Amino acid sequence: MTELLIVALAVFGYALVSERFSMSPVTAPMVFTTVGIIVGVGGLGWFDLELEGEATSILVEATLVLVLFTDAVRIDLRKLRNQAALPGRMLAIGLPLTIVAGTAVALVVIPGLEVIEAALLAAVLAPTDAALGQAVVSDRRLPVRIRQTLNVESGLNDGIVVPVVAVLLAVASAEAAGGASDWGELAARQIGFGILAGVAAGVIGGWLLNNRAAADQVEGVYRQLATVAIAVAAFALAGVLDGNGFIAAFVAGLAFGRVAREQCAGVQDFTEDEGELLSAITFVLFGAVLVGPVLGDLTWQIGLYALLSLTVVRIVPVVASLTGSGTFFETRLFLGWFGPRGLASILFALLVRDELHSDVGQTVFTVAAWTVLVSVFAHGLSATAWTGRLARRLNAETEPMPEMEPVPDLATRSRMPR
Repeated sequence: MTELLIVALAVFGYALVSERFSMSPVTAPMVFTTVGIIVGVGGLGWFDLELEGEATSILVEATLVLVLFTDAVRIDLRKLRNQAALPGRMLAIGLPLTIVAGTAVALVVIPGLEVIEAALLAAVLAPTDAALGQAVVSDRRLPVRIRQTLNVESGLNDGIVVPVVAVLLAVASAEAAGGASDWGELAARQIGFGILAGVAAGVIGGWLLNNRAAADQVEGVYRQLATVAIAVAAFALAGVLDGNGFIAAFVAGLAFGRVAREQCAGVQDFTEDEGELLSAITFVLFGAVLVGPVLGDLTWQIGLYALLSLTVVRIVPVVASLTGSGTFFETRLFLGWFGPRGLASILFALLVRDELHSDVGQTVFTVAAWTVLVSVFAHGLSATAWTGRLARRLNAETEPMPEMEPVPDLATRSRMPR
């Protein structure tokens, strides 16, 4: 009960001062992570939840399912067609290059990793979380297209990375168990049945909900609850079929958004409110239970990899992917830097640790935890200052630039106060 009280007080306390913090560089993830570190096993020791416990597992899975589903729902693929050039480059070129670069750096910097394990670490740290630098996607001084590029990238890259993590984790697990020959079949089942479950839940559930709602047969609150039920059903159905539930949740969100776009606006507030609550709890848990035990495990190799992962490994591929786009070089650097690592990386790292049960799993977990910890503070503190600088630079230009082109606003992942 002590842990529940701490979480409740942290959320309530932040709510009371959230407007003041919204005017400062201090972000909600920074506050909740700091609270977790202070009260957790590395601090006062008041928060002693078991990392391997069922409660932690349920929270991790529920948060990731809801994040993946809502990320997919909020991205209107039909509207995105007219503004897909920049995020498309970053996802199709920058994201694979980031994983390749992260793998190469891990092989050089982190001792004891094989190629598959290094690639797994790189994939865990590839997805971005716009909520950690919320000023960037919410500050209207910036051109809409820049904000939307980061918004769309963070909304889709975690779902894209899920099958990559699933395959690499299947290979690493099979090799650790001495049965590398069957990893292909396992990965195929995970991806194939995951996609099948997601399509089935998203299309059927979305079609039924849309038609019943259009006939005024669905009460308001149950329209929202039904949408959450579709995400959970996709996850559970994938488990029954021996598929990957996280792939299913993301695909279900894409399918639901396609067949029931009219329902998305009404349910998004509810799902994002629930997602933000789970996110707040996760960041408290991150500081208390994940970071605390690894505070003493920092080595120069881990520190160097965290630094390179947030800079060179991310920035160089993004700049390369945007070469020839006509955008300012500073805009490309800006888009490269603001790829903070957050919820998806935390949850992927926990999955790797739980699945591998080895020194390698613990190494991936430790490196990922330190990288996310640095990202929470580095990206949060730098967001407001660089956003203002780039906005002034672009507003002073008289020549039309691609990043200045008007595009329609899309919903952002989080309305969590900065």
